[in-house]
Amino acid sequence: MKKLLVCACIALLYSCSSSSSDEVLGPGQEGVNPPVVNLEWSIPKTEVFDGGPGKDGIPALDHPKFTNVQNIDYLNDTDLVIGIKNGEEIKAYPHAILDWHEIVNDNISNVLVAVTYCPLTGTGIGWNRRVKGTVTTFGVSGLLYNTNLIPYDRATGSNWSQILNESVNGSLIGEKIDLISLFETDWKTWKSLFPNSQILSSDTGFSRTYGVSPYGDYNTNNSRFLFPVAKDPRLPAKERVHAIIDDEDAKTYRFASFTANNIIRDSFKGKEYIIVGNVNFIVSFQLNAEESSLNFEYVYNGSESLIKDSEGNEWNIFGEAISGPKAGGFLESSSSFMGFWFSIPAFYNTEIYGN
Repeated sequence: MKKLLVCACIALLYSCSSSSSDEVLGPGQEGVNPPVVNLEWSIPKTEVFDGGPGKDGIPALDHPKFTNVQNIDYLNDTDLVIGIKNGEEIKAYPHAILDWHEIVNDNISNVLVAVTYCPLTGTGIGWNRRVKGTVTTFGVSGLLYNTNLIPYDRATGSNWSQILNESVNGSLIGEKIDLISLFETDWKTWKSLFPNSQILSSDTGFSRTYGVSPYGDYNTNNSRFLFPVAKDPRLPAKERVHAIIDDEDAKTYRFASFTANNIIRDSFKGKEYIIVGNVNFIVSFQLNAEESSLNFEYVYNGSESLIKDSEGNEWNIFGEAISGPKAGGFLESSSSFMGFWFSIPAFYNTEIYGN
């Protein structure tokens, strides 16, 4: 799977920058003649369900507004947010707003990103909005597969599976999306780490009760499901886990694995990873041959520094070296995301770390 690492490689970030000739497609800008959509699906069509609101019935945010941390009054300390960083620009997207909109089409400096979030699987994944050379935006199709969000791109009308990161219907069927690394944590941790960051404003142009979930106790009720999906009984269905994905396979890491040690060194499908976590977040990075020879120490105390290696480099949660000989360099972010446990084996052959 191709990846785009936010704040991890300046060259990669500039490769996805928008030029003055780019045309960003929004609602009603798909052209006079709508694109012809391939009627075939790469997933079982009988397992694609209509979620109810219809196409764009859940409105994506195409012109998001942001405000300062100090202006946020609708979040509790335990509420989750999804964050992104590019250079000095740092933004956060609260679940409380994503619950109602599911997709935010945004730019962060020179990076074109769609922050996609599925409330029914708890999965927040960043997508590059440049697809096969065309800049697009994404909307909510109103369809679900394995109870997971199916966005559509407005350039071609193709439907995409969020968790598979792949077009499953339309002229782009089989096309993979470039991932953009996101970071998920609770509001208390985020505002402590990034007090000067920009937060998605509740001034969205829509009347919604942000801070009140439209799904009631769905996130915590392990037996409550709105649509059919296979359940793997190895873990509680709605337990939040960190999943590293590689082709058709995944490996998951539980918060409980970080109670004694905050760093896990692990291999998966021949690749070396470092997974760092505590009760508030889990992040992971893929190590190259040189980095695999280093020892890493957990030094997080609520400030920016997360880990320190045996060469004296200190790295933050986005994998950026903030001090030491490699200052300004980056660890490679893994292809990974947070989500409810049940959603991972519904799409991937899944291992559980420690089992």
